[in-house]
Amino acid sequence: MNATMKKSVVLLLCLTTSIAMLGQDIQGFVSRQLETYPQARLLDIYKSCFQDYMGAEHLVSDRQIVKAYLDEELATTTLDDLMPWYYEPCGTDSCYYRVSIRTIKEGFITEDMLLDAFIRSANGVKRPSVESWRERWNTMMDAIEQMKLCLPHFQEDKAFIDSVLSMGKYAISHSADYRTAYRPHYRIVERGIFEREIKPLIDEKH
Repeated sequence: MNATMKKSVVLLLCLTTSIAMLGQDIQGFVSRQLETYPQARLLDIYKSCFQDYMGAEHLVSDRQIVKAYLDEELATTTLDDLMPWYYEPCGTDSCYYRVSIRTIKEGFITEDMLLDAFIRSANGVKRPSVESWRERWNTMMDAIEQMKLCLPHFQEDKAFIDSVLSMGKYAISHSADYRTAYRPHYRIVERGIFEREIKPLIDEKH
């Protein structure tokens, strides 16, 4: 075997190992999600995974509009409306965190802190290509299908996700079932910003 062939074999083994590890990671993540959110559908699993890979769904150009949305959520929700957690990691790699507006309501952080962290997370990094995300999701989907889950509307949700990706898009909303059961109210924050600026304040006061 010449050097070129050896290099090709090594690269193939590395790729195979990487795919296998990703499959194990996504299966563990899905199991944990369904333990926490029994009403979740494939759409909701997908959403957490693309948030982890792609970050916030939109670049933020107008702070006042983003603030108005957050103001409305704070004004129209009570603590009883919110899940009990203050934050949770997204996807398999935890590159981003969901930070609940509960953190504001209970006085751990200010509205401006969360707003600033969210905007910097949305605007501060170059977003990966949709094609690279599509390839990663297809690998994840292979692992999910091996789990033989009895998720409601599984084939319908899978087809919808495929149609979104085929149009060169990736972002979707939570399923209606998830929104009704869990009333998600959070903002996506990049892990470094979260761990440096927000998590210490939550941990200190909680």
